[in-house]
Amino acid sequence: MYWWAWIAVGAILFGAELAFVDAQFYLVFVGAAALITGSLRLLGFDLAVWLQWLIFATLAVISMLFFRRRIYERMRGSLPAMRTGPAGETLTLGLELQPGESCRLEYRGSSWSALNDGAVAIAAGARARIARVDGLTLMLHAEP
Repeated sequence: MYWWAWIAVGAILFGAELAFVDAQFYLVFVGAAALITGSLRLLGFDLAVWLQWLIFATLAVISMLFFRRRIYERMRGSLPAMRTGPAGETLTLGLELQPGESCRLEYRGSSWSALNDGAVAIAAGARARIARVDGLTLMLHAEP
C-alpha cells in the first residue's frame, strides 16, 4: 500500500474516535498502528504488502491489549459509582406491617410488593427504609 493511504486511514480513525464515535479508545490504537505503518513507508522502508499488514495488525493488537485501558482511564477518568434502584431510600407506609408480612404499595408511581424483612413491626404512617430489592419486592426495615 502507499504510505499516504496508511496515513489517511490512521487520520480518519483518529478523527472518528475523537470527534464522532465513542468506541472506548479502540479506534485510536488502530489509527495509531496505521500511522506508524505509513510512517515506516514514508521513511523509505520498502516493505512487502503482507509485511505492512502484519506490522499494522501486530501494532494494533499489542497496543490495545497493553495500553488501551491505562490511557483510556487517564484521558476519560473513571466514572462515579451510580446508585441503581431504590435500596437505601425511605418511604411512609399507610398501614401496619408485622415482621414477615407483605402488602402492595405505591412507590414512585409504580405498584410494588413490600415485605417487612426486619424483626420489628412497622406502624401505620411510620417511615420505613428499603433494605434491598428482591425481584419486584421491596424488603423493608423499620426506621429507628
